[in-house]
Amino acid sequence: MGGTVFASYLIGLREGLEAALVVSVLIAFLVKSDRKEKLPQVWAGVGAAVALSVAFGALLTFTAAHLEYQSQELFDAITSLLAVVFVTWMIFWMRRAARALSGELRGKLSDALRLGSLAVVVMAFLAVAREGLETALLFFASVQGATTSVAPLTGISLGLVSAVLIGWGLYRSAVRINLTKFFTWTGLLLILVAAGIFKYGVHDLQEAGVLPGLSTYAFDISAVIPADSWYGTLLAGMLNITPQPSVAEVVAWAVYLVPTLFFFLRPQRMKSTPAPASSAA
Repeated sequence: MGGTVFASYLIGLREGLEAALVVSVLIAFLVKSDRKEKLPQVWAGVGAAVALSVAFGALLTFTAAHLEYQSQELFDAITSLLAVVFVTWMIFWMRRAARALSGELRGKLSDALRLGSLAVVVMAFLAVAREGLETALLFFASVQGATTSVAPLTGISLGLVSAVLIGWGLYRSAVRINLTKFFTWTGLLLILVAAGIFKYGVHDLQEAGVLPGLSTYAFDISAVIPADSWYGTLLAGMLNITPQPSVAEVVAWAVYLVPTLFFFLRPQRMKSTPAPASSAA
């Protein structure tokens, strides 16, 4: 259960912090530019985005609960694969954009202010809705392999609360963190989580009969890591490492993890600016 809590906490913290950063930048911009009258529009957009995200999560849960077994497994597989796509894109996007995020948002809000109050609402809504929808999808996918309990909900709730507190601290300038380092370390952990989600998505495709080889096991270490042990539960909950995976699951896990880690850890190329020509003596 502890692994499920941590994996869900990490998702809530990472996605929640992105949304908290967005909101704190927008509010700070309005306060510093003496446009506090626009704050209700920002909060209206944030509230609408949160409501949409909750509704999306409820829709995923309702849909999965009312499908037959094979259809449910196929639905779970599709949401897992979509979650992997979203989390991978998000990890690399935040790695590139962490330093320029604040300036980019301020520019967009300046444009929205010129268009009027509705534009401010829409801008705040879009900025938070993307994170909220990703959170709902990632949360749904990450708990598919977990046992039914309140652990995933507890983890993601704690993550979101932590993100809000960090966002508030950043706004009040009481907390100083290196966002580039933060998103690098959480990115590494989320790559491991995404590899597990991808592995489970392949397992669901096998359960649905789309892929063969469900009973062709790569190895069996259940004697060393019992599935019902605390450490077995930790590995399954956080990284989706199971003691008896199929060959296709192991291949999928490695095929995602190895190249993704390579490109993530590869040093970023800095755009070089040509040096000014020196005048001849």
